[in-house]
Amino acid sequence: MIRASTLMTRAAAAILLASMLVLAGCHRGVSKNDHVATEQGQFDYTLKAYKSGQFLVDGAVLSAADTGSHFAYLKDQGKLPKTVLLLPSDDSKVRDAHLGFMARMALDYGFAVYYDKKGELVRLNAVEKDARQLEDTPQKGSLPDRMQGKEASSGAYDVQNGQQ
Repeated sequence: MIRASTLMTRAAAAILLASMLVLAGCHRGVSKNDHVATEQGQFDYTLKAYKSGQFLVDGAVLSAADTGSHFAYLKDQGKLPKTVLLLPSDDSKVRDAHLGFMARMALDYGFAVYYDKKGELVRLNAVEKDARQLEDTPQKGSLPDRMQGKEASSGAYDVQNGQQ
């Protein structure tokens, strides 16, 4: 009797262990969408792509030139990241313009850029990718006629008349 119960206990334990191994092999605990989210902790800095070649940097929408200036500031402060992760935002996916601007910044500042390509992290090769010249937002508003040819420091602002 004692011998039969220990044999049954060992068999039940072996079946339980085998079923746990089968279930663990089928599901690793992360889905395909969670792949990038779990890897974000390995990067020094994270950016998001935004519309018209712009970037979301710490919650602010910046042009490519302003993003480059931000990295220049970080370099001056001695806080330049070694690795940067570029993710799609809710409003835009990572486009070729974003990759071109990031390739330029990677060459200028010497950090490695990774981006999300269909759920897989890919390192951006700045030499093979066409590095684009950093540019400001393309939709700049024109100045009114009365302001043409004037500089911001050219005169005092008259509060009463609303003119310079």
